[in-house]
Amino acid sequence: MDTGIAKRFELSALRATVLALLEKAGLQPEAAQAVTQVLLDADLIGHATHGLALVPWYLEAARSGAMQLVGAPEVVSDRGACVVWNGHRLPGAWLASKAVDLAIQRADTYGTATLVIRDCGHVGALAAYMARATERGMLLLMASSTPSVAGVAPFGGRKAVFTPNPIAAGIPTEGDPILLDISASITTLNRARQLAREGRSFPSEWVLDKDGSISADPAVVVSQGGSLLPVGGLDHGHKGYSLALLVEALTQGLSGFGRADAPSGTSVSLFVQVLDPSAFGGSTEFTRQTAHLAAACRDTPPVPGVDRVRVPGDRAAQAKKSALEHGVPLDDAILTGLQPWLDRYEMAMPAPLDVNRPL
Repeated sequence: MDTGIAKRFELSALRATVLALLEKAGLQPEAAQAVTQVLLDADLIGHATHGLALVPWYLEAARSGAMQLVGAPEVVSDRGACVVWNGHRLPGAWLASKAVDLAIQRADTYGTATLVIRDCGHVGALAAYMARATERGMLLLMASSTPSVAGVAPFGGRKAVFTPNPIAAGIPTEGDPILLDISASITTLNRARQLAREGRSFPSEWVLDKDGSISADPAVVVSQGGSLLPVGGLDHGHKGYSLALLVEALTQGLSGFGRADAPSGTSVSLFVQVLDPSAFGGSTEFTRQTAHLAAACRDTPPVPGVDRVRVPGDRAAQAKKSALEHGVPLDDAILTGLQPWLDRYEMAMPAPLDVNRPL
């Protein structure tokens, strides 16, 4: 997504700045480090709406008490390969990172492990967690929902019931992993808010107003009681609707806490599952199959108007390579959002890089 790049910054300088902001806001050092890493990883792979653009929101949540700053996840259930935590609204990126790492550790023993978190803080872009598992040759599945929020209508309806409910997967291959990160809705609430602030419209009619009429105006959802359309829109929206129901079952259903409990604020439910291919048909055979499939897709002749067929994750790998070589791109809106918090804590952004000079 092109957001109008203003400047590029060296990764380590950005990391130090964001880490300092979060620690000054009261996050525990381990949590601040995890949140910083997840947000930067999102920007590195091109998920700009879920990268440093979220820092002001996180800082405000820390200031207001919406995000809990001290504590640890509570173990609700632990049966080895199946674990449930109560996140007590602690920083979601920290909890999610710990959950993925524990699931990887347990998958070493059991072949697979599933961990579900209820009442968690915001976790950011699910794609940002995939490398933790794929770099170890493991398959990672994640899904999240927010039972305290409604922004997407079920197919055929015009009242919002659920959230975009993303589901993601990191699939190892012999080369770059296949990375899936898709939502049950055509677009996201974050994107709607961003476009509404900028006075822009969606590229097509992706939302319904409160009366059920189709629209491209993000304000319809943000402030006028409308809803996002599920994937498939008015034509095949039953597919996105079905995906949303699955995600809510995996997250809220398995955690035992969700919409039926009417939580308020930001209460996220997260599903994490790791599978070790060595416990199934074998790691080498797994990547042989996935690499063959990825190559077959990339080698497919493109339709007119498409330069080449890509595999999910190709653009992310390209964006990360570019950011590491030339600096992390941040647009004006992100820099503007950070400035009041930098002023509050008497800090400054690092100097931007000369875009004509490689790192």
